[in-house]
Amino acid sequence: MNTSPRQKILIVDDEPDIRELLEITLGRMKLETFSARNLGEAQALLQREHFDLCLTDMRLPDGTGLELVQHIQQRDPNLPVAMITAYGSLETAINALKAGAFDFLTKPVELPRLRELVSSALRLPTAGGLSTAIERRLLGDSPPMANLRKQIDKLARSQAPVYISGESGSGKELVARLIHEQGPRASQPFVPVNCGAIPSELMESEFFGHRKGSFTGAVEDKPGLFQAAHGGTLFLDEVADLPLSMQVKLLRAIQEKAVRSVGGQQETVVDVRILCATHKDLEAEVSAERFRQDLYYRLNVIELRVPSLRERRDDIEALAMHVLKRLAKDTGQPEARLHPQALEALKNYRFPGNVRELENVLERAHTLCENRTIEAQDLRLSEGNCTADGAMADLTQIDNLEDYLESVERKLILQALEETRWNRTAAAQRLSLSFRSMRYRLKKLGLD
Repeated sequence: MNTSPRQKILIVDDEPDIRELLEITLGRMKLETFSARNLGEAQALLQREHFDLCLTDMRLPDGTGLELVQHIQQRDPNLPVAMITAYGSLETAINALKAGAFDFLTKPVELPRLRELVSSALRLPTAGGLSTAIERRLLGDSPPMANLRKQIDKLARSQAPVYISGESGSGKELVARLIHEQGPRASQPFVPVNCGAIPSELMESEFFGHRKGSFTGAVEDKPGLFQAAHGGTLFLDEVADLPLSMQVKLLRAIQEKAVRSVGGQQETVVDVRILCATHKDLEAEVSAERFRQDLYYRLNVIELRVPSLRERRDDIEALAMHVLKRLAKDTGQPEARLHPQALEALKNYRFPGNVRELENVLERAHTLCENRTIEAQDLRLSEGNCTADGAMADLTQIDNLEDYLESVERKLILQALEETRWNRTAAAQRLSLSFRSMRYRLKKLGLD
């Protein structure tokens, strides 16, 4: 006989009909419910009982649901709270998510959506195990990394859309994966998509799927990325690269929680959490009218900034040791060691390509070094990004401007080529050059 105690849900709403509907629905889910008619009653119950979830209306006779969210965040931040709002009160829902709410429902409450939300909230990992798991994957003890881990821990316990900002190579996809893996959707798919890598004419089909015969080459029904991520997380990397026409369709899919495949007649309900990232300044893209403001506000409910490697130089040694251990395991060779001068060179390098560049530099040095010791010269760091103290080089020492500019150009092109494994097309894109312009510069600098 199962004697484990039933999980307890606190319902806060001043409308008797709503309270009764929620009580009956949750009771059928074998959950124990407690009801409060106002903010005062809810706070009193929270003092007496331990709850596993709180469902609260936004408008209460003596306050707001937002005040209750803030009250719970201060006293029991691990208790998930879901807000019930009037239909169309998107701004209210977003404010609740920013305040720390787990998710929100709109009135009239749809029972399948309610059951789905409750089940998801009750699957949240217990507090305590999250930080340890994140530390194993996200290396570094610097203050910026400690703060990042703390934010991931908190965001994993929410369903709020998160905009992950940061430079290329800083680890935005890893951060997105950790948010997914430490949350209630961990057992469901994590689907990453590089928005800049999909041809514009195929975008709608890729995102929403297509029906057989809907266009030339559609030889069978194919589900899209939204359907593939159902129940889990869809990570939109380089979201700023989406064309405006696709941004409109993406906004609708997020708002309606449903998609229609190309050639399809009916919409399919999808349950996905949206995480997105870009190395571009998304707010500047909105100002330049290259990114829709309404979509920006839907995606950027909470912004999570990933620090560059320059901002956490104290982590470089730990990261380098980890990379060298992995390389030794992958190659079956003894682990290489960093000469102190090589380590110092790494610490004084600006790393425009961040952690990804550090990995590439060490992979190359691991191959080139003698006697399993990586010397400073094995790193082949671009001199233009090497400094004595991590600051920019002193420009007052320039004797000849043309020679200096040519030197900088050479270093940037070589760096882009190295970071793209000498793929000239990719290097040109990284430098925002046309391929023809790239070819001209290679010839001029004697790099062709």
